[in-house]
Amino acid sequence: MAKNDKHETMARETFEPMVTAATGDGRKLATLALLARGIGLESRAYPLAREAQALSPDDADVASMTHELIAGDVPGWHFYMVLDEARNKAFEAAIRRAVGPDSRVLDIGAGTGLLAMMAARAGAGSVVSCEMNPAIADVATEIVALNGYADRVSIVSRKSTELDADADLGGRVNLIVSEIVSNNLLAEEVLPTMADAVARLLAPGGRMIPEAGQIVVSLADWDGYGRDRMDDVAGFDMRPFNRLEQRPLRLKVGDRGIELRGEPVDLFDFDFTTGGPWPDQQRSVELIADGNYINGVIQWIRLKVDAQSIYENRPKPETMSNWAALFMPFDREIAPPPGTKIRVEGAHDGNRVRIWVDEALIPI
Repeated sequence: MAKNDKHETMARETFEPMVTAATGDGRKLATLALLARGIGLESRAYPLAREAQALSPDDADVASMTHELIAGDVPGWHFYMVLDEARNKAFEAAIRRAVGPDSRVLDIGAGTGLLAMMAARAGAGSVVSCEMNPAIADVATEIVALNGYADRVSIVSRKSTELDADADLGGRVNLIVSEIVSNNLLAEEVLPTMADAVARLLAPGGRMIPEAGQIVVSLADWDGYGRDRMDDVAGFDMRPFNRLEQRPLRLKVGDRGIELRGEPVDLFDFDFTTGGPWPDQQRSVELIADGNYINGVIQWIRLKVDAQSIYENRPKPETMSNWAALFMPFDREIAPPPGTKIRVEGAHDGNRVRIWVDEALIPI
C-alpha cells in the first residue's frame, strides 16, 4: 500500500472520533469537513460544513473554509436558468393549464423550487420536488418556506430514480414537471429519468411537462470562429494545437455574429410521455444552403412544454436563454450555390449527441 493510501486509511478510521471530539466547535468541524473531502468521505463533507456554519455564522474564517464545500458543486447555470423569462412563462402557462385542486405533482430537479411553487400557486393539492444536490435541496426548502408554500411543497434530497412512489409520494402522481434538459437536450440523463418516471411514478393517464423535445440543426455562419485559434505566436507556429480545441463550441443564442443559413431541420425528436424506450440512434438529414457563406452547423433545442406552449432557444440577436447553442465548425468557410444539399449526420446514445458533416462531400 502506498504511503498516501495508508495515511488516508488511518484518517478514515479515526475520523468519526475526531468529529465527536469537535462537537459544538464550528472551526474544528470546518477543518474536519475539508479533511473529509480530502480523504474521500464526500458524504460527510457537506453536512459537517453546514453544521460548522450554523455554529459560527459570523466567523469569516469558517465561512471561507466551508463555502467551496457547500456551493462548489452547484452549477452556475442555475442562476441563468431562473432568469430565463421565456422559459418561466412557457412552463407556468402549461402548469396552470394542467393543475387543479386534486393535482398531485412531482417536480423532478427542484433547483430553486421555482416550478414546484408555480404548481402550488396554480392550486395543486400537493407537490413533491426532488433534488439530488443536498446543498440545492436545503436552499430550495428555505425558499419554499420563505414564500409561504411549505404546507404544500416538500423538497426531497434524492434523485427521482431513488424515490418510492408510495413512501415518498403517497402513490403515483397525476402530473410530472421536470426541467433537466441540457444544451444538447439529453446530457442530464433526461431519457432514463423520464423512462423511470413514467414506469414507476406517474399514474395511468397522468400528464408530463414538458411533453416532448427536439434537437434542431441549421447551417450557419458565425463571425467569431477563428478568433481564438492559434497561428504564429512569438515567432513560433502553434497551429497544431488547434486540433485540441473543444468541440462543439458553446455560443450564446443572442450572439449578433450568428447568421442562420437556410431552414432548420429536426435531427432527433423525443416524446417523453411514452416513457421510451429510446434506443441509440444515428440519422442523416439534408440542409439546404441559401447561397451565403457558411462555416458550420449550429444546434439548439425545442421543448413542447404542452400542446399550447413551445420553448425554443433558436439563435437570434438580443435573445436570451440559459441554454447555449452548440456550433460545429467546418475547417473552412464556404459558399455553396443556392439549393445545395448538405448532408448532416447525427448520433446519440441516450446521453451524448454527436453531429458532423463530411466536408469532402459538399459541392462548392
